[in-house]
Amino acid sequence: MGDRLVMISVLRSLLFYAVFYTGSVPYVLAALALMNVSERRFRWVVSEWSHWHRLCCRALLGIRVELENPVFRPGVLYAVRHEAFFEAIDMPWLFENPVVFAKAELLRIPGWGKAGERFGLIGVDREGGARALRTMLTEARRRIAEGRPLVIFPEGTRIPNGQRRQLQAGFAGIYKLLGLPVIPVAVDSGPLYHRRWKQAGTIRYRFGEEIPPGLQREEIEARVEAAINDLNG
Repeated sequence: MGDRLVMISVLRSLLFYAVFYTGSVPYVLAALALMNVSERRFRWVVSEWSHWHRLCCRALLGIRVELENPVFRPGVLYAVRHEAFFEAIDMPWLFENPVVFAKAELLRIPGWGKAGERFGLIGVDREGGARALRTMLTEARRRIAEGRPLVIFPEGTRIPNGQRRQLQAGFAGIYKLLGLPVIPVAVDSGPLYHRRWKQAGTIRYRFGEEIPPGLQREEIEARVEAAINDLNG
């Protein structure tokens, strides 16, 4: 029985890789074609690509997605647990036109980087000093004024399910300088998705209680760390 389940997982995963990545090609080409023509249509294509990923996960991998106590509104900094590539792809479908803080090196990828920047990714340059921080905050405030939610992965990288890691120092700085409330979001994608042969099951997003702006660094980090690890098995 165990070998049979492994074989099913392998076959499902291979089918997922083939269908999702092949099917992504038209979305990528459409996004590149539209990003300097129509911002509304460009954002729609990115959102639909994220939706395509969600559909492939459901139909081919048997992965369902559940939301617990979801809260969606602008003017908020969403701090999301990061366990797998799943949630990085899922953000444009989970949120409406989110602005996502991402590693600056991702924006240097030819083609993809320009499209990501156009959509609203904000590069986090950890070695760039005060000038890079000012540029990042200026861009974030511009996006806030557009009524778009902000999303950050405060751990800075993917963390295996069952493990905790101290939040990146830059998270508290961004929280303080933007002066926004934070909604922490736990996610448990790792056991199903962060593996070569993915498994069927349910990935849950659990939205925590809103945390007000203006807290000291130690308190905001402790509260966010506890909340985003709420599903951490």
